[in-house]
Amino acid sequence: MNTQSKTADGGRGLVGDLPRNRLFLRFALANLGALAFAGGACLLAAAWTRDLSGLVSLPGAVILVAFVAIIPGYLNFFLLLSLLGYRQEPLDLDRHYPPLSILIAAHNEEENLPETLRGIFAQDYPNHMEVIVVDDGSTDGTLNYLRSVKQPGLNVISVPHGGKAAALNAGLEAVSHRVMVTIDADTFLYRQALRRIVARLLASPGCAAVAGSVLAKNSRESHFTRLQEWDYFLAIGAVKRQQSMYRGTLVAQGAFSAFRTGVVRAARGWPNRIGEDIVMTWALLSEGHQVAHEPTAIGFTRVPVTFRDFFRQRQRWARGMIEALKSHMSIVWKRRDFASFFVAMDLLFPPLDFFFTTAFLPGVVLALFGYFYLAGVMTLLVLPLTSVIILVMLRFQKSVFDFLGLRIRRNILGFIAYFFLYQSIVSPICVVGYARELLNLEKQW
Repeated sequence: MNTQSKTADGGRGLVGDLPRNRLFLRFALANLGALAFAGGACLLAAAWTRDLSGLVSLPGAVILVAFVAIIPGYLNFFLLLSLLGYRQEPLDLDRHYPPLSILIAAHNEEENLPETLRGIFAQDYPNHMEVIVVDDGSTDGTLNYLRSVKQPGLNVISVPHGGKAAALNAGLEAVSHRVMVTIDADTFLYRQALRRIVARLLASPGCAAVAGSVLAKNSRESHFTRLQEWDYFLAIGAVKRQQSMYRGTLVAQGAFSAFRTGVVRAARGWPNRIGEDIVMTWALLSEGHQVAHEPTAIGFTRVPVTFRDFFRQRQRWARGMIEALKSHMSIVWKRRDFASFFVAMDLLFPPLDFFFTTAFLPGVVLALFGYFYLAGVMTLLVLPLTSVIILVMLRFQKSVFDFLGLRIRRNILGFIAYFFLYQSIVSPICVVGYARELLNLEKQW
């Protein structure tokens, strides 16, 4: 008997499984709605553009207004309309599950691995699991701890320190099953996470990978972790739902994702890049595969505690996106489908972050002194739009949490700071990351 077929989103049909013409219709309607919103914003911004042209010339004013207000408005409205049309296929957990390989790369993770392995071995996965942990030249007690664990199916591999991609590829050689899951060494899997992510992969024959839902584990550790809790919970989750709706998820993150082993091997595993998971996902997309997302397969991971660590992580993510664009931008004209659209949209983010950092943020400072050249009523219109997106995502996530027996933590101050300040912190960091990658500066993991 199928006791878990109804999903947290009401058990309605998955949009991604609709006939292509109906899926395209939904995509087109969301895009047309967003373009109409952007067109209306252009009309409202005409006077602002004229006033600004007296300072920076008309072409300069058009570019500034476009990247500070019009394009962000279009992207946010397209995201909102996509989320409003999102549906989740009933996830059939009453199926035959293949044997599963779990791959973990670990470098100096002595403190985190006990909880990670506890979460894995507490899973109710109904077939054999092999857990391959690759010690990437740790200098603490990671390797000694792993050798002390007496657990059937645990395979410990030790390699010289060569970075995460090299460690994953060393583990990939030892994988013996056709389905595998990658997990970061500091990620704790919530109950049924493995069943759910593998079930989604098996239910999607065209998919090479499924990204799980990764949330912040240590959200009470610092002010920065409180901010990041909402980023993982709302923003990252919203984008993954939107992209997965069209089978174009752009990142099967290393922290928790499922893969068809043969496809990963055909793609030659993870490249030696600072954003190895992003570049590898785009390699799969470049070969015509699809990537999905399962919001009810949840893993809790440690997020950076200090600003320094946060800076380094988000700079790596930004560099990883540029690496992926360098290697696989041909997806835009090669695939001609929804994944190509989202890759094309990623081309907008470097200039968006650049103008947000160099124009909008200084414009906010000027507005405080009464000079509303770059920050005024038009730019404030994005706030109610963002608020609606957040409310929609809160509804989705609360439904998932209620379904799984989880509770949303109270973090009001973190939410307020996230809503008003987070982008002002992240965009300048991303600009640094983009610049470092475009200038081919030394990579720092």
